Amino acid sequence: MSDRVTAAEPLSAAPANPAAPHVDAGDAGYRKDLKSRHVNMIAIGGAIGTGLFLGAGGRMSQAGPSLFIAYAVCGVFAFLVVRALGELVLYRPSSGAFVSYAREFMGEKGAYTAGWLYFLNWSTTAVADITAAATYAHFWAMFSDVPQWILALIALAVVLAANLISVKYFGEMEFWFAIIKVGALVVFMLIGIYLVVTSHDIGGHTPGMATITDNGGIFPSGVMPMLLLIQGVVFAYASVELCGVAAGETENPEKIMPKAINSIMWRVGLFYVGSVILLALLLPYTAYSGDQSPFVTVFDKLGIPGAAGVMNLVVLTAALSSLNSGLYSTGRILRSMSLAGSAPKFTGVMNKGGVPYGGILLTAGFGILGVGLNYVMPDDAFELVLNFASIGIIGTWAMIMVCSLLFWRRAQEGKVTRPGYNLPWAPYTQIVTLGFLGSVLVLMWMDGGVGRTTVACLPLIAAALVGGWFLVRRRVRTTAAAQQD
Repeated sequence: MSDRVTAAEPLSAAPANPAAPHVDAGDAGYRKDLKSRHVNMIAIGGAIGTGLFLGAGGRMSQAGPSLFIAYAVCGVFAFLVVRALGELVLYRPSSGAFVSYAREFMGEKGAYTAGWLYFLNWSTTAVADITAAATYAHFWAMFSDVPQWILALIALAVVLAANLISVKYFGEMEFWFAIIKVGALVVFMLIGIYLVVTSHDIGGHTPGMATITDNGGIFPSGVMPMLLLIQGVVFAYASVELCGVAAGETENPEKIMPKAINSIMWRVGLFYVGSVILLALLLPYTAYSGDQSPFVTVFDKLGIPGAAGVMNLVVLTAALSSLNSGLYSTGRILRSMSLAGSAPKFTGVMNKGGVPYGGILLTAGFGILGVGLNYVMPDDAFELVLNFASIGIIGTWAMIMVCSLLFWRRAQEGKVTRPGYNLPWAPYTQIVTLGFLGSVLVLMWMDGGVGRTTVACLPLIAAALVGGWFLVRRRVRTTAAAQQD
C-alpha cells in the first residue's frame, strides 16, 4: 500500500505495524548511482554556498564582526534540522524526502504545502544564484560591458544542460564543486591566519585584534543589526537538507548518512564562523560591501597578481553549484508531488537517465523570470529574491521539524520505531527550533524595507497555496483511489 492511500486517512488510522513502512511511488525509477564520496561532498556543498561567498560581504558591512554570532546560532539550528531529516531518512530513505514524510505523517495537504514551499525556496534561490554568478563575472574586464541579464541567462543554460544528463553526472559535478569550495576556503584560512600572526600589511592596513577593537568592537552598530541580519544568514544554510533528498539515490544510506550529517556541525564552525572571524581580523568591517565577495576583497587588497581572480572563479563555482543543487532537488520533490496529483503531470516525467526533467525545467523556467529581474533591477535583484527564498527555507525547515515531531509522537505510541541515529532531546528540540523559525519572521518584519514587504506577502502566499489546493484536490483524491485499487 502506498503512502498516498494512508495519507488520505486520519492520523490515528496509520498502520500500527512498525515493520511495514510506507512506500512512495515517487521513488520508483531512480538509479542508486550516488556513492559515499558524492553524498559526503554534497553535504559539504550544501553547507557552503552563495550566502557565505557573496552575502557575507554586505552583512559584514552592516553588522560588523558580530556576524559570526549570527552564523553560529543559525548553524546550530540548521544542524538540528538536518539531523531531524537524517532520522527520517534512516527510517525510510526517499527521493521525495520531507514531502514524502509530510504525506505519511500529515496527509496530502501537508505534502502539498511542504513541496510548494520548497519550490518557492529553490525557484527564488535559482534567481539569487544566477544573479550572483552574473555579479561575479563582472569582476573580469572581459565581461564588464556584458549586461548582467545576459550573463545570468548563460549561467542558467550551462547548469541546466549539465543537470539533465544523469544523477551520476550531478554527483560528480557536486563532488568537484565542493572540493573547489572547501579547498579555496582552506587556502584562504591558512593565508588569513598567516597574515594575522605575522601582522602582514593588507592594502595599508595591519591585521589583528586591533582591527576589531579600533573599529567599534564586535558590535560596532549595536546588537540589533546582527539580529536583523539573521533572516539573510538563514539563506546561507539553505542547502543543508539536500543530502536528505540525495539519500533516495544512494546505496547504503544507513551507513553513509549519519557520517555526512554529523560532519556538518564542525564544517559550519570551521568554515562559516572561522571565515567570518578571520575576515573581521584582516580588514575593518567597513572595507567590505555587498557588491563583491569578501574573500575577493581581501585578495584584491593584498595585491597578489591573479589571486583575486582565482578566488572570484571559486565563488562563481559556488553559485553554479547552488543552482545545480536546486535544479536537482526540486526535480525530485516535484516528481513525488506529481505522482500524488499535487503538481503538474509533466513534472513527473523522467528521461532514460533516470532524471525527472519535467520538474527541473519548471524550476529553470522561474530562473528565466530571474533573468528578466536582472534586466529590470540589476542592483536589487539579489536582496529581493533572497528574502523570498528565506520564506521558503523557513517553511521547509518548519515542515521538516513538524514531520519529526509527528514521527516522534508515533514512536511514543508504538506505531513506528525510531532508528538508533536520531534527533536528541526530542520533542523539545523540534519545539525550540520551530520557535526560532517564528522569531526569524518577526525579525524580517522589524527590519523594514524588503524584509517587511516579504512578510506582508505571507497572506498572499497562503492564499495561493489554498487556491492551488482546491485546484488539485480532486486529482489528488482520484490518484489515491487509483493506488488503493
